[in-house]
Order: sequence, then C-alpha cells, then structure tokens
Amino acid sequence: MSKIYGCLLLLVIVGCGKKEYKDKIYVKPEIVREAPSDFLSPEESLEKFYLPEGYKIELVASEPMVNEPVAIAWDGNGKMYVAQMDTYMQNVDAIGEDEPISQIKLLVDLDGDGKMDKSTVFIDSLLLPRMILPLDDRLIVNETYSYDLWSYRDTDNDGVADEKIRVYENPKRRGGNLEHQQSGLVWNLDNWVYTTYNPLRFRFNKDGVQVDSLVGGSSGQWGLTQDDLGNMYYSSAGSEIAAYNFQIPPIYGDLNPEGQISEGFMEPWPVVGTPDVQGGAELRLKPDGTLNKFTGVAGQEIFRGDKLPPSTYGDLFIPEPVGRLVRRAKVKNENGKKVLYNAYDEAEFLASTDLNFRPVQAQTGPDGSLYIVDMYRGIIQEGNWTREGSHLRPVILRKGLDKNIGRGRIYRIVHEDIKPAGKPNLLDKSAAELVDYLGHPNGWYRNTAQKLIIIKGDMGVVPKLKEIALDNESFWTNNFGDQDYALQRVHALWTLEGLGVVDRNLVLEKFNDEDYRVRIAAVRLSEEFLKKDDQGILKALAPLQNDEDINVVNQLALSLRYSKSAEAEELSSSIGKQYEDNEMVTASIGLGIKAKDSDFLKFKERIANSSRIHKITALAGYDIYRQTCVTCHGPDLKGVPNGENSLIAPPLIGSPRVTGDKDVLVSILLNGLTGPIEGKEYGIMLPMGSNDDEWIGQVATYIRAMNSASMVRGKEVGEIRAKNSDRKNYWTLKELLN
Repeated sequence: MSKIYGCLLLLVIVGCGKKEYKDKIYVKPEIVREAPSDFLSPEESLEKFYLPEGYKIELVASEPMVNEPVAIAWDGNGKMYVAQMDTYMQNVDAIGEDEPISQIKLLVDLDGDGKMDKSTVFIDSLLLPRMILPLDDRLIVNETYSYDLWSYRDTDNDGVADEKIRVYENPKRRGGNLEHQQSGLVWNLDNWVYTTYNPLRFRFNKDGVQVDSLVGGSSGQWGLTQDDLGNMYYSSAGSEIAAYNFQIPPIYGDLNPEGQISEGFMEPWPVVGTPDVQGGAELRLKPDGTLNKFTGVAGQEIFRGDKLPPSTYGDLFIPEPVGRLVRRAKVKNENGKKVLYNAYDEAEFLASTDLNFRPVQAQTGPDGSLYIVDMYRGIIQEGNWTREGSHLRPVILRKGLDKNIGRGRIYRIVHEDIKPAGKPNLLDKSAAELVDYLGHPNGWYRNTAQKLIIIKGDMGVVPKLKEIALDNESFWTNNFGDQDYALQRVHALWTLEGLGVVDRNLVLEKFNDEDYRVRIAAVRLSEEFLKKDDQGILKALAPLQNDEDINVVNQLALSLRYSKSAEAEELSSSIGKQYEDNEMVTASIGLGIKAKDSDFLKFKERIANSSRIHKITALAGYDIYRQTCVTCHGPDLKGVPNGENSLIAPPLIGSPRVTGDKDVLVSILLNGLTGPIEGKEYGIMLPMGSNDDEWIGQVATYIRAMNSASMVRGKEVGEIRAKNSDRKNYWTLKELLN
C-alpha cells in the first residue's frame, strides 16, 4: 500500500473524549526529479502514494470500469455517477476533442465493501460533460460549451438513462475554451444550486426550476464546494489561486481580503519533479525540479465526513494535478476572517511519484470517507497551452505524455482505526423519515436529506422541522451517536425555507439561539422580511449589533442591504462605526453599498451616450468578460496579483494594445499571445478564436469601452480572421507591432 509518514508531529486531536489521533507527517523522501511516465497498474500506483501515519488509500474503481473521469456524485442510495471527458486531450493537438462521444457511467457497489463491482453507461454521446447533480432518481447534467441543463432518468432500472428532459434552456453557445467553462452544480445550504463562471443560480423543487441572478456574477474555474454554513470555496488555475471568494455566501458578491491565504500557503511540496508545467522550469520550478507554486488547483472539497479523525472535519482539500498532490488546508476563523493554513510543515496530505496521477476532484462520500478522482493520464493541460511555441509541448513529446490516455482511477482515503460506513438508503424513505438525517454527523447525509425533503415537497413535515428548530441544545445523542445539534437546527431552518415556509415568529425566536451558527441562519432568513421593510424584524435585529460572535455581526452587516429604510441605513452606519477596525465587517457594509450601485450599473452609465448598437455590443461583452477574462485580468481590468509582487496578466486599462489599432487586440484574442510585454513575462494569453466573430467583437468592445475607445464590429473581426487564416500559433508583440 501507500508509504506512510513517520516523523514530524503536527498535532494531537482528542475526538469527543474518546480516541486520541496523532497526525504525523512523513520524512520527506528524496525527490524523484525525472520519474518515468510509464502507465502503472492500480496496484503499482498505490505503492507510489505518501500519506500521514494511520491514513490509507484504497482503490474504488479503475479502468476499464471508468475512463478519463473528472467528476463523481452519489444518489441517495449510494450509486455513483461518474462524468467522463473521453475526448479530452487524446493527442498533443487536441484533435477530435469536440466530438460528442463522452459518457457518464453509473457505478454500483454490490457487496458493500467500498469497491465498485458494476459499471454501466448511464448516458452516452455527450460533449465533455462537466457538471452532474443527482436529485432523486434524476440526474441533472451540463455539457461543455452549453448553458442548458438536462434531466436524465432510468425508468426501467437497467442502469441506462431512457428519459431525457431539458429543464433549463439558453440557446447561446457558451464561449471561451475548455478552461473557461462552468463547473460545480452544487446544491447549497440555501437551497440554490451554484456553478462557477455563471451569473445565475438555480432552484429545484417539485414544481420545476427557478432561475435567479447573482449580484456580482460568479467566478472560479474547475471545482466548487461549501462549508457547513453555505460559504462556497472557489479556485482558479488560470489565476494560480488555490482558493478564493470563500468568506461569505456568493449571493452577497465577491469579498477577498488580504491575508485570507497565509504566508507560504501557495508553495506546494511535491515528491516528484514537475517537468510539464506551463511557464517552464525557470519560472515555475524549484532547484529540485518540483513545482514552486500552485498552478493546476482543481476540484476542492471542504471535508464534512465522519469517518476520518475529527481534526479533518471542515478542512479544505485541494487537488493539484500538475504537482501530483492533494493539499490539506486548515480553515481558521480569525476575528471573522477565514484564513487558510497548510496543515503540515513543508509537506502535503497526499503526494505521489507516479507522473500520471492527476487528482481533479475531492469529495466527501456517503461512507464518511474522502474520495479522490484521478484522471490518470499524461497531459493535464488544455490544448491551447500545448501548441507550437509553448513551454509544454517539447516536454510532453519528450516524456511521451501524449500517449497516456484512456484510463482513470477513483480512490477513497480511510483511517486504519475508523471503519467507513455502509451504503446509504435514502431514496425510498418518506420525508418524515428523512428529517432524522438532518442531524447526521456526515454532511453528505444532511445535505442529501434536505435536498430530498424539498424535492418531495411534503408539507406534513413542517411541524416536526419547527420543533427541531425551536430546540436550543448544543449537543444531543440520537441513532447516529453524539451530534452537533445546532447544525441540525440550521438544516431544519433551511429545509423549511426550501419548502416555502419562513416563519416570522420562528425567525425572531432564533435570533436568540445559543449557537452563533443558528443565529446566522436566522439573520439570513430575515432578509425576506427586510425586503418588505418589516420594522419589527429590524428592531429585533438591532441587538445583534453587539452579538458576542463577530460572525453574526458580519452577517447582519450583509443582510441589512435588503432593507431600504432609513432605520436600516442608520443601523448599518452604527455597525460601521462600532467595528471600524474589523476589516470583514467594514468590507461587508461596503458590499451592501456596492450592491445598490453595482459595477454593471456604473458601466451602463459609462456608455450612456454611445450608439444603440455600441451599447448592446458592449453590454454583451461585459457578460463575456465576467465569465471568461476576470480570473486573470481582474474585475477592474487592472490584472490579478499573483502573490509574487506581479500580476497574472497585464492590465487592460490604458494598454496601447487595447486603445490602439483594433487589429492588434483582435489578433491577440483570436490567436493568443506569448513572450514579454513591456519587459515583463506573464505566460500565455490563450487564443479565443474558437468563438465566433460576434463574440470576439463583443468582448473587444467591452474592453475598449472601459478605455473610452470605439467599438469592434463582428464584421471587422471576420476580416482580421480571414487575413490571418493560416495562423495557428500564438502571436508575439514583436510580430504584431512590426
């Protein structure tokens, strides 16, 4: 099995006064600088892993049962859906990548031993499926380059979907390359389903699908997860940011204070050399040949299971497929600000010397364990990064990574002293029976039970939910053992909300709950009444300005935006003065002000005197920019800091490449850009030429409008595209400006 760590003591955790777990990290081995790229069998690959003492990695499924897996999800009975990108980078030029032949597999563990025994093709002929969300016996699916959501169902129980219904339609093709597509489809605590890169959120219930927009849109790239209070954790490989926008629920906008990632956190500690890194050895490798900064962060997960040592609960696990490792981050709340720390000193939770180990997703399983999806392949970077002239292409060809395709593994992390739970059995339970699972120690059960109750829409459970919510105990013992009863109250409140019941008297009562998490939930639920300027609610909220927990005060600052009354403005101002030294509270108040005067409205004012066609084009470009470009160039177009006193991408405000000759800007958008810009190296600007002329013209118009420059018409883009139709590689500025 995997090698275990055995020297440096991290911490000692006592789990509820019962079992003492010592978390020891391994003595870092000598780095394998040039590991072979040969495929290994699952058994051989298991020998290449390093884990802390006491932890074990077990194989759940492998090829040919799964191939090119990228995402997993379980239905209420523990059947596992696996999204596969069967055409992803099957060669160095990505030829055939857009063929609709990818699949979603359905895997079943027949004997309950944790290893999958049966695999069927649940859905065939898909275009790179990215997002999967099991509801009841339905699976919601989204494919690449599409906004549409489809519901699939197996009506005859043969493991193959035979019903297909579109539940959300947007006829527009989603622009951008593979890296700039949506992911997630996470059913949040607040009963809305969130994705990355999409300014929309969705709500599913027995009546269908409801769609809502987000104040600040949505960013992030591959991967999305939530904590116990519904705070989402995003990440961005393009911006090389391991985690961001996790301070507050996304409905309130973006909030990323300085210091939310601790010093040194962005440095990974692989155990194998990393030759295939974008940017090349000089920019991205340490002297020992290993990665010097996170670059491929993906598929992160707040672990909320109950079958690993208690110290792991609430930790953020971040797969890094380029570094062949998984980071374990401790999330510490420091005066209202969540700060990420590496759980280990110059080491990682999981690391491998197998060059084909490509962890792309972590998930909390129904059995309480931590699952890792390993795409297990040679090339992990998308084709726009592997073109002629890139740093990657010569390495890929030298190591033969382009030949390593068509496999995949799914693992689970367990602890030698804790037995994983068995398979769940929730789909056939009544809503009343599901209510009991809102107090389960495994967050997977709590969220799944809440989801199923809401989908069933059985109002007969409302009295029972209110009874649970009204209790005021911290811990209790039920069929699942010792429980954090406050979390059950939180789920009861939000389940009521999902059923359309936000009881005013109950909300008022819960302002005084003994647990801060329940008070936070109550403040959020009060927003429905704040929107109606309910003065009684506002008066009852006022004492929370002095709440003993700063997180409650911060939530109050966020929620007050929903009241337009002078009293709410006065309370918000008072909070601002009282907590002027707390960056989180003052930032939250600022977000409330910004929500009333958003960037979008400011931009509309900016182009108010432009022609009608200019306005239409620029506003369409605003949406594209927010969904595609913002992770590198920033919402203000001034570039995103990379933590190294430099920027991920060059500023677009005041750039002569933006304000000058349209040919230069359009050519860069079509074919990309490499090489130095004004003496600085930024890496590669990815080509966007796979999008149509109108799309290119729209985003170019927005960027130029932000610089008070004229619009770019689709016809102009077409002419520039035709002029350089033979161009396959990135441009350099030297070429463009000569």
